[in-house]
Amino acid sequence: MNALLLLLGRAAGLGGILLCVVAGAARLSGQYYMGNYQLTTLLQAGIAAVVMGCFFLLLALTARERKD
Repeated sequence: MNALLLLLGRAAGLGGILLCVVAGAARLSGQYYMGNYQLTTLLQAGIAAVVMGCFFLLLALTARERKD
């Protein structure tokens, strides 16, 4: 279970960071939309993914401490 939480946390965090970087780079290049989505929406989705990654990693950390 702990390994799954670590994997989910790292994957969600990495995906969120990549989404934030893509949205930020596109916005700095002067675009307001990517496909049918506003770049602010994609940035918020990236931030939400990073927060979920932090939550999963926190769960993994607290589960590890309870076992000791």
